[in-house]
Amino acid sequence: MGNDETPGEQDRRLAARLAALRAERGWPLDELARRSGISRSTLSRLERAELSPTAVQLGRLCTAYGRTASRLLAEVEAGPPGLLRAAEQPRWHDPETGFARRSVSPPHPGLRAELVEGTLPPGARIGYRAPSVPGLEQHLWVLEGELELELDGAAHRLAAGDCLRYRLHGASGFHCPGPGPVRYLIALVLP
Repeated sequence: MGNDETPGEQDRRLAARLAALRAERGWPLDELARRSGISRSTLSRLERAELSPTAVQLGRLCTAYGRTASRLLAEVEAGPPGLLRAAEQPRWHDPETGFARRSVSPPHPGLRAELVEGTLPPGARIGYRAPSVPGLEQHLWVLEGELELELDGAAHRLAAGDCLRYRLHGASGFHCPGPGPVRYLIALVLP
């Protein structure tokens, strides 16, 4: 989000976009709850900006709507400029795990790739049941620290400088074993 926006403004804009996506599909809350695995009451509170979504909830909503998280977060922006200064890059923080996400290159409707920076504090774990877009190609490059990544049951331990390229088809999980945080860059390429 823009650097002059408060977290409350960010949450309200995201909540409004989530409500609009559901309305565009004509889904009642029960249908979105079935598709996302998030309770009807939690979805209602997310759409009213009474709660900020966790990384897992955001991932489930993106899966239900067939969007990457970067695209969803960029959709709440007024319009991505051609040049996005570091201070203006949309940021999002998971209040549950401490995961921090920064959209380095916001998505553009005509382009298929985007860059996202992630930071996980020591001991943090995030798991996703399914990719938001099946077959999504990712290039994960660890910038600092260590990351344990699980893809469809296969474990990968990555250290600073390591890069893993893969396509997402099933469950995935991220874990920072410590002792310090892990910071990584993911290049997302739509199929």
